[in-house]
Amino acid sequence: MISWLLDLFNSAEIPRIASYITFRALMAMLTSFLIGIIFGKQLIKIIFQMNFRDKTREYGDISSKSKDGTPTMGGLIIFTSFLVSVIIWGDLNSFFIHIILFAAFWFTGLGFIDDYLKSVRGSSDAGLSRSLKLFFQALFGVILAILVLSPESSPFAPDVVTVLFAPFIKNPIIDLSYVYYFFIVLVIIGISNAINFADGLDGLATVPASFVTIVYAIFAYILGNSKAADYLLFPYLKGSGELSIALAALIGALAAFLWYNTYPAEIFMGDTGALLLGGVIATSAILLKKELLFIIAGGIFVIEFLSVFIQDFIGIKFLKRRIFYRAPIHHTYQFLGIAEPKIVVRFWILSVIFLIISIISIKLR
Repeated sequence: MISWLLDLFNSAEIPRIASYITFRALMAMLTSFLIGIIFGKQLIKIIFQMNFRDKTREYGDISSKSKDGTPTMGGLIIFTSFLVSVIIWGDLNSFFIHIILFAAFWFTGLGFIDDYLKSVRGSSDAGLSRSLKLFFQALFGVILAILVLSPESSPFAPDVVTVLFAPFIKNPIIDLSYVYYFFIVLVIIGISNAINFADGLDGLATVPASFVTIVYAIFAYILGNSKAADYLLFPYLKGSGELSIALAALIGALAAFLWYNTYPAEIFMGDTGALLLGGVIATSAILLKKELLFIIAGGIFVIEFLSVFIQDFIGIKFLKRRIFYRAPIHHTYQFLGIAEPKIVVRFWILSVIFLIISIISIKLR
């Protein structure tokens, strides 16, 4: 919207600083934070009154009864703050803004339906089936793959469209050719579910997701700046700077949500928020061709995802026994008697380390 106003008034009435990506990104972050803080409390009351409340699972010796009845669908706070801020500060003619908003609507809607079904059916296991959620995640991945890989719409230069980059390595490691379509679908499914698995303790997913978003916002700015990209030996990606504005808005929205979600949580993000975060972050990784960077930046989510995979597919399916007391792995630490706030803060500390390593990869290549 700001870009439209700049064009409308030919920049005469609006300071030129409003056109700078760094300024708009910071303002987007501040705007989404203020929207979330100001309207978050009222939204929590509305969700509570509509009886959209969490129905906790019982994990044997791990009791979650104290959380039962806490409002869920808190992802609506994140989504609303993010959406309004992006509309205000983003360039609404940008391909990157179009795609990231499409992802936000798609995954928020998918998560909302899942949370709604759980609430009206009175059980945390009564939402959308796993296969149905995977289908819609994969469907989005197919649509995204077509948009970013087709010559008519792809934002990538022809020589890098289907190549895969890895952290700490300067040149592409492989040309996936048509396999890239399947790779994009796997990235969407993997990242969106990894973040969903981590959403189990108050604030556990929120801060690590913010750090991952910071990493991708930095890369979006670098790749969209021809001088910075050339200096750091990255392929220039015209227009990707707008993505840093959307990601900055998401960081502000997450900070506002954490205000209410920190222990003891007043509201949970639910699948509405977890799938929103996963979808937006996964889409950003693909738009920036930094899919493998998530292995480092999203290390916490990778650990959570692997704990579920090892438990379900290696332990229970093949070995016919549990490897962890409970997966995702944060529940195992609960079983060991570690207090919830301590588990969460330790996961945050690990996320800071993964953030630092990710930033180091910008220069050390």
